[in-house]
Amino acid sequence: MKDSVIQEFCTTLKGSIAQHEFVKLTLAKPTKRAEALKNVYVRLVTIKEEEKLSFTFRHETNDQVKNFSIDEGVAHIGELLKDTFLTASLFTTSADLSLLISKKGHATLNTAKPTFTEEASESHDREKKKRVVDNDAYLHLLGITDETGIVIPKMTDKYRQINKYLEVIESLIKDATLPAEINIVDMGSGKGYLTFALYDYLHNKLAMPVRVTGIELRKELVDYCNGIAKQCGFEQLYFESKRIEEFNDQRIDILIALHACDTATDDAIQKGFHADAALIICAPCCHKQIRQQVKGKEQHCPLLKYGIFKERQFEMVTDTIRAMIMEKHQYDTKIFEFISNEHTRKNVMLVGTKSSKHKDAQAIDSSLAALKKEFGIDFHYLEKLDA
Repeated sequence: MKDSVIQEFCTTLKGSIAQHEFVKLTLAKPTKRAEALKNVYVRLVTIKEEEKLSFTFRHETNDQVKNFSIDEGVAHIGELLKDTFLTASLFTTSADLSLLISKKGHATLNTAKPTFTEEASESHDREKKKRVVDNDAYLHLLGITDETGIVIPKMTDKYRQINKYLEVIESLIKDATLPAEINIVDMGSGKGYLTFALYDYLHNKLAMPVRVTGIELRKELVDYCNGIAKQCGFEQLYFESKRIEEFNDQRIDILIALHACDTATDDAIQKGFHADAALIICAPCCHKQIRQQVKGKEQHCPLLKYGIFKERQFEMVTDTIRAMIMEKHQYDTKIFEFISNEHTRKNVMLVGTKSSKHKDAQAIDSSLAALKKEFGIDFHYLEKLDA
């Protein structure tokens, strides 16, 4: 009786996927012998153009993510229901289906109206595009979600920023020439919100072989992040306490520097140059070095008579010079807004993708000289590093 009910449940699950009605599935109430495993959350993902079932195994101290083909995933759910969990909740756009197994082994199926209507189904489509799952353990350990997996209101902007960041990174990686095993270094990783999200998304969600190292000067944050990485079972995620200029790893495939203050962004870019990184991704923070140089110098442009415009102008000039120097090092560059100002003011991303195309260094030098002359700039810090 129990086996036939479980089989009926699995048949319905597989049918909902085939008919594009599947939303999500949760396994709960573990048996005593499996009590270290608290829940299993199942969702659909697309990896290398193949649809798979992604399982998040929620343990007491960490989450584990595994991806299965549809047939393998459905079969595994059947096995889990036979000896590991007592309840399963299947959400589809046509109905909600609950499987309940008593301690004596009696199984029943209950059907209810769908939680997700046609309108909600469209919302689910948007959810599938999210790179971060709310019940990921690291989100709770970093203080982004509560113990139930709900995003804490004051962390909503950070949650949106993380999802947008991963969307941007995924697009950039597709256009870059990278080795089979990717070494990523995040310079100035801070509390690690984006570093954890990047590792989890690439390693666990996309099944990419990556090693991620976060570089952060503040030892207390490094210890904090290494502790969370260990709790989550993130074996290829590490954090080191040192200055950016002290990091000597020659193998950097992707160099990331998000909100590294002032010239720390330039120190990071130079490390990317030295390692011949395939991708250099920066979100510059403050731009003090150029502003201090032009302080007190008369500017002829009417826009620069007003303080707020002057500040924004020199932020643009600073990042333009950085982009031009990156081009001299054979990078195709672009600067864009990666998240709306309503979520954060630190919203500009500067990206360099290593190119095989020849760059006219002499022409770039001439343009740099003209730009600096126009605004009374003696030098840019990255030029000094590059000398």
